[in-house]
Amino acid sequence: MQKETVVTVISKISDRPVNLDAALVVIYGLDLGRKFDLTGEETLIGRSSKCDIQIDQESVSRNHAAISNTREGVKIRDAGSTNGTFINDELVEGDRELRNGDLVKIGRTIFKYIAGGNIEAAYHDEIYRLTTMDGLTQIYNRRYFDEQLDREISRSRRYERVLSLVLVDIDHFKKVNDKFGHLAGDSVLKQLASTVRTRIRREDVFARYGGEEFAILLPEVALVGARQLSEKVRRLVEKQRFEFDRQPIPVTISLGVAVLDPHHREPGDLVRAADEKLFEAKTGGRNRVIA
Repeated sequence: MQKETVVTVISKISDRPVNLDAALVVIYGLDLGRKFDLTGEETLIGRSSKCDIQIDQESVSRNHAAISNTREGVKIRDAGSTNGTFINDELVEGDRELRNGDLVKIGRTIFKYIAGGNIEAAYHDEIYRLTTMDGLTQIYNRRYFDEQLDREISRSRRYERVLSLVLVDIDHFKKVNDKFGHLAGDSVLKQLASTVRTRIRREDVFARYGGEEFAILLPEVALVGARQLSEKVRRLVEKQRFEFDRQPIPVTISLGVAVLDPHHREPGDLVRAADEKLFEAKTGGRNRVIA
């Protein structure tokens, strides 16, 4: 009896995913911390409910971008979206290979691409990082700042060392959002954080305090030094060219400065003192430092 020949059809084997340990993690936007595994040959991202990763935002196109996972690697391409797809703040043109740690921005949502042999470990590390860092600006968040404020106040009192706090607010930020759009507003926040970060010491704590407000905690810096730093930051921001989509955006900031006093019983007392000075700066004409 003649044996039948069994034919195994190997079709598109070169297109099959090889990097099964690949995922996107939301580090800014809705569903913060959510992980999307990229195990399929193609993952569609967009506003449509038919997309594998749905982002329900006006700034996101129905079919915004697509990620392919093949033997050639994991690549992303823009699907003709209105507002573009960005990798590490660079516009994606054609196919762009994703590398571990890349930041993918679609609309107002930012993903972090993670890949490697132990994706669960990397994911949990990223979740821990999200508890201390602001996903948009990549500086410390409010939670980390509050923890460090408690710590530095305790150190200041224990060793009788000075401690100053600067609160920073972007002038007329609502007008920036209204005139240029929320994507432009997000870009201003990122550019501001990057600009200010160049002027502070390693031991200082620079954080996004909320919305368009930032905080700088200055251990062992007296009021005079904190005022001088604040004025340097104010002038730096005033001279800095902020732009989005090649359109310049005028940006100035107001700053309030306070120093820890013996009558400050709680951390919130120091914050309120700085906030009162910030209010004076804003009501006094903005683009100024009040200490």
